[in-house]
Amino acid sequence: MPVEQNYFLNEQVPIAVPIWREGFIGVDWLALRYSPVYYGLGVPRGDGSAVVLVPGFLANDSYLQEMYWWLRRIGYKPYMSNIGRNANCISELSEKLIKTVERAYQDTGRKVHLIGHSLGGVLSRSITTQRPEMVASIITLASPFRGLSSHPLVMRAADSVRARVQNQQPGRAARGCFTGACSCAAATALRDGLAHKIPRTAIYTKTDGIVDWQMCINADSTTNFEVLGTHGGLAFNPMVYRIVVNRLAAIKNK
Repeated sequence: MPVEQNYFLNEQVPIAVPIWREGFIGVDWLALRYSPVYYGLGVPRGDGSAVVLVPGFLANDSYLQEMYWWLRRIGYKPYMSNIGRNANCISELSEKLIKTVERAYQDTGRKVHLIGHSLGGVLSRSITTQRPEMVASIITLASPFRGLSSHPLVMRAADSVRARVQNQQPGRAARGCFTGACSCAAATALRDGLAHKIPRTAIYTKTDGIVDWQMCINADSTTNFEVLGTHGGLAFNPMVYRIVVNRLAAIKNK
């Protein structure tokens, strides 16, 4: 099965993005409240298919509740990831996410859509490669799946998580656990890339204050969608919601 060309960089690269922009996340949240898309006005209705939402680095499912209830209102069957806090070994997080996808697949009898925010999108791409037979499509929101290039403060947080993960099992350090060079199945799948037949959407913002937006785009430019907003605010951004609902509908109608 053909796959996209692999661009993932093993190294973690700090980048001086303007993190102060993330202070405007409340603007994204307020804009959503004033947008017709949030109330399901003028958007295509869902077909009851499952959509699994995956949180970003250091976060849990709770902040994705806005999108969860919105998807439910417009006719989809959303699921939270149930991976807990996204600050652990990617292999362990992957195993938990696969269980959620399997449950959604069994509940609906249909392939599952994945929407991952930030590192949640990176994790989603990994399990899409591991379980392609269960995935209908994948949508990433500001997810640096081509290489982990982030603000130095974020990189320091990642270093702390890596140290904790590797201290839990000393052998993990030799395998590069919680780095792009990790040899586990989850990290290997990420480097292998996605099969071309799986529809993918990459939503990104050039005003991202956390990660390098150039690490968040697909090789196929027709699947990339730029919006204006903050990194964290993409979970609440009305432009993102509009793209999400239209992409899900386009896949449904194929």
